[in-house]
Amino acid sequence: MGQKIERDHQRFRKIVRGKVKQNLGKYITRGEMIGKKGREFVSIPLPSIEIPQFRFGRKGSGGVGQGPGQPGQPLTPSQDGDGTGQAGDSPGGHILEVELTIEELAGILGDELALPRIEPKGKKNIVTTKDKYSGIRQTGPESLRHFKRTFKRALRRQIAAGSYVPENPIVIPIREDKQYRSWKETPLPQSVACILYMMDVSGSMTDQQKEIVRIEAFWIDTWLRAHYKGIERVYIIHDAEAHEVDEHTFYHTRESGGTRISTAYTLANKIIDQRYPPADWNLYAFHFSDGDNWGDDVPTCMNLLQNELLPKLNLFGYAQVESPYGSGEFLDHVKELKDRVDNVVWSRVPDKESIIGSIKELLGTGR
Repeated sequence: MGQKIERDHQRFRKIVRGKVKQNLGKYITRGEMIGKKGREFVSIPLPSIEIPQFRFGRKGSGGVGQGPGQPGQPLTPSQDGDGTGQAGDSPGGHILEVELTIEELAGILGDELALPRIEPKGKKNIVTTKDKYSGIRQTGPESLRHFKRTFKRALRRQIAAGSYVPENPIVIPIREDKQYRSWKETPLPQSVACILYMMDVSGSMTDQQKEIVRIEAFWIDTWLRAHYKGIERVYIIHDAEAHEVDEHTFYHTRESGGTRISTAYTLANKIIDQRYPPADWNLYAFHFSDGDNWGDDVPTCMNLLQNELLPKLNLFGYAQVESPYGSGEFLDHVKELKDRVDNVVWSRVPDKESIIGSIKELLGTGR
């Protein structure tokens, strides 16, 4: 029975996976998964899955097989009326919510977008282990013998056999009495990757553009988590100045001020040097902007990228969201840089429907 239940459960999981994969574009663009994210699971509404089950019906309630009927007679009660009927007692349709792990979600994303696997680098990929004595077993080295448990078992055995003499309380364990401490190797995952998210929050960036950034960052996280034991994140916002902030501030800062992109790159480079040495960390930087930048700041940006940041990064991704106020010129300079180095990727994200293509362009190198 247990095996049959497990087979049925696995079959249901395949159905769920297929439904999510079939509608992945809808979930990505609407951001439904992000609002239902838990620590390790994502809750997903699937309205089109019907779980087979028996239901009680009412005798003579009509329908197919309930008499000859008349030509043109509907098989269900008419929906016409003045809306003054009594409250019903029959169940209606419900949306089923299922949970997928982040790993399953990443697998669906990789399959759907044909993303290559990432080969991490650096010594931080080694996962250390810690031995924890958390159980008891029947065999083991004498150095791990659990004296108290062994004594109790031997005492119970002798009492049951009638060989225990209270006046001469000698307890001699035999082989079957001996209990040994057992240990379990507990992995100690180390944070082996860091993602630096940079976003332009100048006056030309609107809430719609920031929502695109939020959705895309979630899927970038999902894919990278499938390849690393731990992920750390750094959030940087910038207008004419750059600041490191927490995740909530990153997505909810109001727009204001002009734009100097180099301030974000300078801060990112400083954070890497102070906290994330490239020899130990797999580093990813993603910059989201509408491409508007102060004119004389472009050479400074290109110099910082080419000579400071790119030698330290696994990947630098630039995603340009379209704003009615931004010039969009910075993308042209990133394109020129990509022709000279291989760890630069870029994408254009004019609207939410373009997020899928942008994710594939940013993560499709497998770096």
